[in-house]
Amino acid sequence: MRTPPRPTLLALCLSSLFAAAPAWAQQAAETKAEARPDAGTETRKDAKTAKDATSDARKLDTVVTVGQAAALRSALDKQAAAQGIVNIVHADGIGQLPDNNAAEALARMPGVSVERDQGEGRFIRVRGLGPDYNAVNINGALTPASESDRRAPGLDLVPAGLIRSLEVQKTLTPDQDANSLGGTVTVRTLSAFDQPGRLFTVELGANHDANAGKTRPRGSVAFADRFAGGRLGVALALSADQRRFASDNVETGGDWDGDKLGSFELRRYTITRERVGAALNLDFKPDEASLVYLRSFTSRFTDEEQRQSIAIEFDEPLAPGETGDGTVSRGLKARREINKSTAAVLGTELSRGDWKFWAEAGAGRASEDKPDTLASSSFTADFSGLGYAGTVQPMPTAVAGLGDASRYAFNKAKVERSSATDRVRHLKADVQREFDLGGWDLDLKTGLKAMRRDKDNAQETYAPSAKLLKKAPYNVPASQLGLGNFVGGGEVDYPWTSFGPGIDPGRLRGLYGAYDLTAFRDAVDSSVNDHAMKERTDAGYLQATLERGSTQWLVGVRHERVRFTADGTAWKDGELSPVHQDTRSRHWLPAVLLRQKLSEGLVLRAALTHAVVRPAFGQLSPGVTVDGDEATVGNPLLKPLRARNLDLGLEQRLGRDGALSAYLFHKKIRDFAFQTDLAGTPGWEDFSHVESFANGGDATVRGLELSWSQALSRLPAPWNGLVIGANGSFVKSRATIGGYDEGRFISRRIALPSQSDRSINLSLGWESPAFGARIALNHKSPYLLEVGDVLDAAQDRKVDTQNQIDASMRIQLNKQLQLQFEALNLGNERYYVYQGSKAFNTQYEQYGRAYKLSLKLAMF
Repeated sequence: MRTPPRPTLLALCLSSLFAAAPAWAQQAAETKAEARPDAGTETRKDAKTAKDATSDARKLDTVVTVGQAAALRSALDKQAAAQGIVNIVHADGIGQLPDNNAAEALARMPGVSVERDQGEGRFIRVRGLGPDYNAVNINGALTPASESDRRAPGLDLVPAGLIRSLEVQKTLTPDQDANSLGGTVTVRTLSAFDQPGRLFTVELGANHDANAGKTRPRGSVAFADRFAGGRLGVALALSADQRRFASDNVETGGDWDGDKLGSFELRRYTITRERVGAALNLDFKPDEASLVYLRSFTSRFTDEEQRQSIAIEFDEPLAPGETGDGTVSRGLKARREINKSTAAVLGTELSRGDWKFWAEAGAGRASEDKPDTLASSSFTADFSGLGYAGTVQPMPTAVAGLGDASRYAFNKAKVERSSATDRVRHLKADVQREFDLGGWDLDLKTGLKAMRRDKDNAQETYAPSAKLLKKAPYNVPASQLGLGNFVGGGEVDYPWTSFGPGIDPGRLRGLYGAYDLTAFRDAVDSSVNDHAMKERTDAGYLQATLERGSTQWLVGVRHERVRFTADGTAWKDGELSPVHQDTRSRHWLPAVLLRQKLSEGLVLRAALTHAVVRPAFGQLSPGVTVDGDEATVGNPLLKPLRARNLDLGLEQRLGRDGALSAYLFHKKIRDFAFQTDLAGTPGWEDFSHVESFANGGDATVRGLELSWSQALSRLPAPWNGLVIGANGSFVKSRATIGGYDEGRFISRRIALPSQSDRSINLSLGWESPAFGARIALNHKSPYLLEVGDVLDAAQDRKVDTQNQIDASMRIQLNKQLQLQFEALNLGNERYYVYQGSKAFNTQYEQYGRAYKLSLKLAMF
């Protein structure tokens, strides 16, 4: 049994460094000029004056404030100036995000929560809408997704060292893509014109995982400067990061019959993840009215995972404490995924008198390659006297020989090789004309955009088995199929019970690797999972912005035309046949936004907007598999989801370093897509189960977002170093789903999957030139993970409440050198999924604590 390291020991080690902070760091904090809190309400003449002042300021010596307060102030200034509702996480003056993972940094925002993969933040939800219903772009270009069934890219693909800021746009204007129901996430990388002067930083450090007991390196380099008399800006960022960590799991998959359990499985994961990325931004400004830019990004994310498992299946369901006969399977899953993402945007911005012009072309590509995945394997043995204890975290009772490798023999394996690609290209042009209209400033803006997206997947599946290997031409003797021939590396490091020896992936691959795998090819899986989907989107818009004094109106309309085609394969009646589907849709999307300054620092915002999003690619997949009286059927004919969004709220700026806001929102979503059972419907009358997807009735999401952020710099020392953040989202949603029972359609209402009724973030920090620290809590109430049976609410699977606590600190060793430390998941929070009652496990998983330590050198 392992004893995890205590974080208090690490804290004590670091505390010895605090006293070493040099005396210079106790001096007063350096400051730099910042935008006014009411920058967003400037008139056109005020904006020109501010622009001239900024130009003059560049000629002066600058000093840079780093840390939480500086990043908070920059973010609040941008949020205040925005036309719609925007939340921003901004890097500080040396390019340091408050979190080292982009998804987890976004999760600190009101209305945003994170989906974790093996404890790491990966996908984000906005206002109760799942990741595939939110758009992600890098430097303004839509980011493709590497996974074959997803629209949403994993934000863990983007190394945090490349990011300048993260923005979530919750109200869309007509000049923006309408492809997000919850929000649009924009990742902005470093630009030389973001900096007051030259920037050069180098960071070197290490990641340590307490569960795996492994330490791995991390580092980044960033450079930004201006050349050619300040007209050419060059920004380059490089980042590399490696983690080796582990997680522990026990799950039943919901195999409960009342209070009796039919089967359960113990799993130990060991994972190695590497991220390498680079961003290059070039900006050329021949004069103040012209800009030509090239913004590029590339990232490679390698994810290697091994999963050792024990699966216990009882002949008859048992209650805790009972014993009976059953089958035990020892298994191994081993895979290596290589995810790549690249994007480049070339554009220009021109101002000529009252006219402004924009033109841009961009391309992005994402891919996921799995060159040799051992998707599953099993070595089986029959046992008597099997039982278990506990229902939340069931563990097997002691049985003689359970960990004895000689008792088990090879049964079967599944091997996959797959490659998925997602390509996005866009071309757009915009023009704006300024007018004076009877005391109102009027900006008319119009533009056109064409976007093309191609989603492809190719997969080959092989199924070697003991039955095949024992036959000619292989003739493998039974003595060579015993588990004892394939173990290696000692006992599996599993904390909750004795697990037995681990299976060596090299030895297991050697069992079938000596033969031509095509002899084991699964023709159905190798064909039905292949697909090619294309989306062709053409859009145009017209919008007008009217502003006078403290009032700003934005009205406009966007029109989008989408053509979708899907090609795949169907397996039916023992034959493979091609599938082709083609759909078209048109959408008019009006918008009205109001920004009203009520008093100094107090702003009212209101918006009526519309959005349209196509369902996830996994739902649109054209593949069909018919197996006896059961079938799995994709639905490329699904309609797009359309949303009408209402937003109303107030923002109060609290000096330069604080803000308080409250927002109400309501979304009505038409043609919500859900998983259903088509058995008994026309064409499927004699089937017992047909898994597919359908458009339902309307879904609604409504909620309240509250946020308060404040750097308490006006308090007397030492309290003037405090930085406080608190936000909460209180959301309710409902959608109607249904299925067929004996030919009769039955419907019921559910909350939207992945939507927590309550999400709360609390953070408390302290900042000085010598030292900074922060502790943060992220809370999510229970939410629906997936619908278990469309007709039976008792089969729905829910995720229990989650509370994650993270902490970070920095020590300024001198004016250029900084020591940083971060501790993640200090409470070792569990991920617990239950079905029906919380007492009955579907999945229980823990990840342990993680630590990051680094030195950062910054020169200006």
